[in-house]
Amino acid sequence: MKIVLGSSNPHKVKEINEIIKSTSLLKKEGRGEGFNIEFILPTKGFDPDESGKSFAENALIKAQEAWKLSHDWALADDSGLCIDALDGKPGIFSARYAETAQKRIERVLRELEGIENRKAHFICHMTLINPKGEVALSCEGICEGKIISEAKGINGFGYDPIFMPDGYDKTIAELPEDEKNRISHRSKALIQVINFLKTSH
Repeated sequence: MKIVLGSSNPHKVKEINEIIKSTSLLKKEGRGEGFNIEFILPTKGFDPDESGKSFAENALIKAQEAWKLSHDWALADDSGLCIDALDGKPGIFSARYAETAQKRIERVLRELEGIENRKAHFICHMTLINPKGEVALSCEGICEGKIISEAKGINGFGYDPIFMPDGYDKTIAELPEDEKNRISHRSKALIQVINFLKTSH
């Protein structure tokens, strides 16, 4: 089974396929064979206007655009970092908070200077659309943690070097790939999608 991922980012489709492979998500209970699924990028022309005012609205916009290009199963996610002391910022503007990933990190650290409350969470909203163009599932995954005072680690991307998940003494960028995939907000949302597909097929 192939599902079109509402994204033009090859890193994202690679990460999602790796999450599936590195977990037991596709194994059917009590049976040897697996549930076959692969996420692929849409054909050329995928350029949705992410004008939504929430993660859910943007995920729906991208999923609908992917469905229009494929008329097949389509999945899209919208994710970002929400910081308590910044009233939920950068939020839906996480990828647009500054020109580069490094500058985005620098901006967050600058805005949190002198602030004791460093609580934050990553959120991932996923919307799955069936071949009829109907929303089959809408779900969220959340990874709670805090923002540390300086970047650490070279794995991952985005804000991973300054985000330390609850229960860990390392940032996401310092964790092995399989560990990150197990606890990430995207993984938690994806588990819900896969479980839905397994029970509906």
